[in-house]
Amino acid sequence: MAWAILAVVGFALEGLLWLGIIGIILIIGTIVFGFVRRGVNKAKRPS
Repeated sequence: MAWAILAVVGFALEGLLWLGIIGIILIIGTIVFGFVRRGVNKAKRPS
């Protein structure tokens, strides 16, 4: 959630465009990490 706020602030203020770009990269990284962890947890659980 904090990454989303950083991205919005970065894009709202042109001088902080780099902050928006870093925020988007971190959001994508968090989403990927969540999917990977969820996949690992499903694999460990017996069905």
